[in-house]
Amino acid sequence: QVQLVESGGGLVQAGGSLRLSCAASGRTFSTYTMNWFRQAPGKEREFVAAIRWGGSYTNYANYADSVKGRFTISDDYTKNMVHLQMNSLKPEDTAVYYCAADRGAERYWGQGTQVTVSS
Repeated sequence: QVQLVESGGGLVQAGGSLRLSCAASGRTFSTYTMNWFRQAPGKEREFVAAIRWGGSYTNYANYADSVKGRFTISDDYTKNMVHLQMNSLKPEDTAVYYCAADRGAERYWGQGTQVTVSS
C-alpha cells in the first residue's frame, strides 16, 4: 500500500522559512516523479514543484513561476524522503501543501500539511 506522509507545516511570519518533508513507502519509487502541490482556501489545487528521484544530483527539478528562486525541492533517495525548502515566504503561500507521486496514469496523494504565512 502506497503511503505519502507530509510533515513540517506550521505558522511562520512573512519572510520566514519552512521545510516540508514527505515520507514515501509501500513500493519502489525510483521510477516516479515526486511533486508538491498546494491548495489555498477557495482555490484549485496548483502545482508547486517536482523532482525525479536522484534529482538532487542531476538538478532535474521543475518549479511553478510563483515559487522559483524561493523554494527548493530535493530528495533523499536512501530514505525515500522528498523535501521542500521554502524561503522568503509570503502570505499568498498560505495553503495546504500536498505531496504526490506520479508515474504515467498513476498518482498517489498524501494527506497534506498546513502552511500559514502571517503578514
